[in-house]
Amino acid sequence: MTSSTTPARAPVAGPIRRGPHRAWYVAAVAFVAILGAAGFRATPGVLITPLRAEFGWSTGTVSLAVSVNLVLYGLTAPFAAALMDRFGMRRVVALALLLIAAGSGLTVFMTASWHLLLFWGIFVGLGTGSMALVFAATVVDRWFVRHRGLVTGILTAAGATGQLVFLPVLAWLAEGPGWRWASIAVAGAALAVVPFVWWLLRDRPEDIGTTALGAEPGQERPAPGSGNAALRALAVLGRAARTRPFWLLAGGFAICGASTNGLVGTHFIPAAHDHGMAEPVAAGLLAVIGIFDIAGTVASGWLSDRIDPKVLLGLYYGLRGLSLMVLPSLFAATTEPSMLIFIIFYGLDWVATVPPTVALCRRIYGADGAVVFGWVFASHQVGAAFAAVAAGLTRDHLGAYDLAWYAAGALCLLAAGMSLAIRHARTR
Repeated sequence: MTSSTTPARAPVAGPIRRGPHRAWYVAAVAFVAILGAAGFRATPGVLITPLRAEFGWSTGTVSLAVSVNLVLYGLTAPFAAALMDRFGMRRVVALALLLIAAGSGLTVFMTASWHLLLFWGIFVGLGTGSMALVFAATVVDRWFVRHRGLVTGILTAAGATGQLVFLPVLAWLAEGPGWRWASIAVAGAALAVVPFVWWLLRDRPEDIGTTALGAEPGQERPAPGSGNAALRALAVLGRAARTRPFWLLAGGFAICGASTNGLVGTHFIPAAHDHGMAEPVAAGLLAVIGIFDIAGTVASGWLSDRIDPKVLLGLYYGLRGLSLMVLPSLFAATTEPSMLIFIIFYGLDWVATVPPTVALCRRIYGADGAVVFGWVFASHQVGAAFAAVAAGLTRDHLGAYDLAWYAAGALCLLAAGMSLAIRHARTR
């Protein structure tokens, strides 16, 4: 066995030593693809006020479209992970970017609220859900054995980088030329990434005669998926749902989504505007969150390779909950130092939860880890969708967002306790 294996591995050893491993190039392409799709994640908070002004739609109506997007963003993820196993990352991600471009571009023609639900909610929800964080987890599982936590953190930070790049530009476009130009900018960014994905992304190391970074010679790697991708995703869910860690991870991640994408990502700008702050200024604050999110998420990935991931999750959720309870007292017409402190702190914690959650899914569920994370991520987006609607209705009926901030803070403290209760011995 050894003698027959060694000659087959020998030719790839030389090229790997002469330069960076091909896995780093694949990770770079994945980073650009996630960054290109992240433009839409920055859009809802910027466009709520312009859409209310032009069409007369309530905050709750616009928030419903955001919620449909968030739900599909999450529910598509586990099926996308299975589809990537079956048909390859390149095909799935390229199609996802085209869906994002179509959905964002078609919004410029809408005249009724159901158009917003279709283009902004369904098209873009399916597109972003087909890559997002489950794409990052799949890249890491296939191409890396060493540095998995670090690379997960870097790819997760791509979403924050996209927010940093796009948010101020989108806010300027919405405030000046108009919200339609912001939608066109997102569509163009998604289309621009498609050629890079199609020409440079490779599905597995074996496709180009190499091995995953850090893999031992002759180490057995999971075979490409076969059969019906949807049935596999559902079968994995059935197995995971019979275990306690799955529900603790899913419950905590639902609260994570509610307190980030659903609440702060969607409603921070209109909430700041309620207190007299100009929308470009509020958008700039969210962009600063993106800056510090990059540092926080990469650091979290590095720490996930060294510290018990459940301890990291408990710390992140607990600190986030306390900060949200302070936020209502910080809003003002101008950017005060206390608000800047919140923005920096919250940015460091924004998606720092992702690397330890991915690590726990991998440790507990083994080869099914990426698909299980897809289902856990689905709960993240269900929580985000619920928070987006609930906060919008809170604003419509109470005239302020305060109750939404306090409730999210309390839920984050609950998530901290749930995370610390996880036992992560492999289940099978």
